[in-house]
Amino acid sequence: MLSASQLIRNRRTIKPKLYSDRPVDDAIVWELLENANWAPTHGMTEPWRFTVYTGDARIQLAEFMSETYQKLTTAETFKQIKLDGIRESVMGAPVAIAIGMKRQPSEKIALLDELLAVGCAVQNMHLTAAAHGLGGFWSTNLVTVSAEMRDYIDLEERDQALGIFYIGYPDGDWPDSSRGPIQEKVRWLRD
Repeated sequence: MLSASQLIRNRRTIKPKLYSDRPVDDAIVWELLENANWAPTHGMTEPWRFTVYTGDARIQLAEFMSETYQKLTTAETFKQIKLDGIRESVMGAPVAIAIGMKRQPSEKIALLDELLAVGCAVQNMHLTAAAHGLGGFWSTNLVTVSAEMRDYIDLEERDQALGIFYIGYPDGDWPDSSRGPIQEKVRWLRD
């Protein structure tokens, strides 16, 4: 078992085109979701909502996303490579998890707090995936955050679709990464 620091530093964004065809066990997906459920949540609103697509359900998701991309783009903004990439991402990942934010009915908790809570939930999923040797990729393209996607995953008008989280086993070595020095990103005031 990796320490928390090792796990955080080992987590990688790995896109579906780099996944093998090895299936992901449902028990691991449930563990990701359970750990997402333990994210910080102001006012205990637990705003995260997830829709999991595996197997043939990915075909329907890919078709919906392809059609929606064509609907949301104009002749000037349409890119065939993007359309092809949508299908490849959905079909290249053994698991695609649509991410939603369910707004608190009273809206007492600020929208920003709710969005950040969902972000923390996704980070919990991503760290859990890394602990199991799974790559993850949180896609927030035009389609995955659209009102059409919100409706497709059965959320209400006040709610938001916040992307798709793809997971799969890398087809090859675990990638390296680096970060610039933290000292360049911190102001530390004592007095």
